[in-house]
Amino acid sequence: MNRSVVRSMHTSGQGIGMGKIVVTEFVSLDMVMEAPGGEPGYAHTGWVFPYQEGDQMKFKLDETLAADVLLLGRRTYESFAGAWPEREDDQGFADKMNEMPKYVVTSSSEPLEWNNSTALEGPIEESVPKLKEQIDGEILVAGSRTLVHALLLAGLVDELRLMVFPVILGSGGKVFPESEDKIVLELVEDRRYNSGVQVLTYHPAVK
Repeated sequence: MNRSVVRSMHTSGQGIGMGKIVVTEFVSLDMVMEAPGGEPGYAHTGWVFPYQEGDQMKFKLDETLAADVLLLGRRTYESFAGAWPEREDDQGFADKMNEMPKYVVTSSSEPLEWNNSTALEGPIEESVPKLKEQIDGEILVAGSRTLVHALLLAGLVDELRLMVFPVILGSGGKVFPESEDKIVLELVEDRRYNSGVQVLTYHPAVK
């Protein structure tokens, strides 16, 4: 069973018919986001696996089903494209991942072979706002550390969802970029699960 505590809410500045950039990440207590699902090359790969609980997995399912498109960096895209086309499940998670449009921030000319995939051209400061104008709904960003850093620094994240696991990894790529500027956020929701996992949802603070 989970507890959901709503702290405060405000309008995040979306106009009618404008997409919303939602960054969603698995993170440790020390904010490491690297290799949560068994990806190779990291000492603690698969670190989310000991903390499985039905309600928190349903949160991820509902989040994915509610999204309208995916926005991904190239490395995460290649990881997803190598896994999801072969998967099936009764809940419809795999079908949604495979069917919904995917936009990929990439400098590579290699073709994007996963279903409904499009390269997003130009600097994100220009291409992402244009994408938001085209999409009426949630633009979900998962993984994609380099892209997330760029989106945060450019002030383009409308909602940040951190699924925080009760573990300190001590090393690895982190969700937040190094920056001389501070980023001020407002906690709008706090969900707590019996596994010890919390989902913290933030919006940009009202100026």
